[in-house]
Amino acid sequence: MSESATRGALRVRGRTLAWGRRTYIMGIVNVSPDSFSGDGVPDTASALARALEQRDAECDIIDIGGESTRPGYQPIGAATELARLVPVIEALRAVDARPIVSVDTFKADVYRRAHAAGGDLLNSIWGASDALIDVCVETVSPIVVMHNKAVAIYEGDVIDEVLATLAAAAERCVRAGIPAEHVILDPGIGFGKTPEHNLSVLGALPRLVALGFPTLLGTSRKSTIGRLTARDVDGRAFGTAATVALAAAAGIDIVRVHDVIDQRDVVRVTDAIVRGWRPDGWSDNLR
Repeated sequence: MSESATRGALRVRGRTLAWGRRTYIMGIVNVSPDSFSGDGVPDTASALARALEQRDAECDIIDIGGESTRPGYQPIGAATELARLVPVIEALRAVDARPIVSVDTFKADVYRRAHAAGGDLLNSIWGASDALIDVCVETVSPIVVMHNKAVAIYEGDVIDEVLATLAAAAERCVRAGIPAEHVILDPGIGFGKTPEHNLSVLGALPRLVALGFPTLLGTSRKSTIGRLTARDVDGRAFGTAATVALAAAAGIDIVRVHDVIDQRDVVRVTDAIVRGWRPDGWSDNLR
C-alpha cells in the first residue's frame, strides 16, 4: 500500500492533496506592518495582490496571518486581527473561490470569523488548546499544530520533547473528532528554540515524519539561516532552499515559504528524485 493511501489526504474546498505524493507549498501573506521578513502588507488591496501573486506562483495553500509573531512582537487584540484578516479573505473569495486558505492565528474566535469569511484550515503557532480543537471540530477544519515554548529551555533532549509534545497534541485532536489526516504537525523552527535547537530539529525530520501524521515545516528567511549565511532577511532564499530540499527529502508534506516560485523549483527537483514525482507532459526522450 502506498504512503499516500495509508496516511490519507487533505480534503478541503473540493480539492484533495494526497499526503506522500509530493511536497506541497504554503505561500505566506502577512497582513501586518511589522513582519520579521519585511514583506508585511497591512492594507487589504496590497494583501489581496500578494495572495493572488502566491496563487499565480502555483502554491497549494495560501497562508494569511494578521499578527506578527516576530521576536519581541507586540500582541494585538482579536478586533485588530479580524480587521486585518477578514477583509483580505473576503476580497480573495470575491475574486477566486478555489484556493485553499490557511488562517494563521491562535485565537479560536478569530478563526471562527475567518472561517465564515472563507478560511479553510487553522494554522496555530501555539499548539492545540481545547478552544482551538473545539473550533476546528465545530467548523470541520484541519489544524496545523506547531510546537512552541515561552522560554527556550529544555530539561532533556529538545527533539524528544518536541516530538512528545506534538504527538500528545495530535492524539488530543483525534480524540476530539478531527481526522488524523487533518492534524498537521509543525516542529516550530525559530519558536521557543535556540539556533542549535533549530539545527537539531532539522537534523531529525525523519523522526517527525515517523509519528505518522502529516507534517509542515516553516524555515523561510528565519534568523538561524541568517546566522549561518551572514545574510539579511531578503538574502536568505538560498539558505531557505537548503532546508526546503532537506524537508522534501525527509518526507515533510508542506513547506511554508515566502518565495513560492524559487522554492517551488526546489521541491519539484527534490520530489522527482525522492518521491518519483514528474510534471505533466514529462517525457524520457532526450530530444
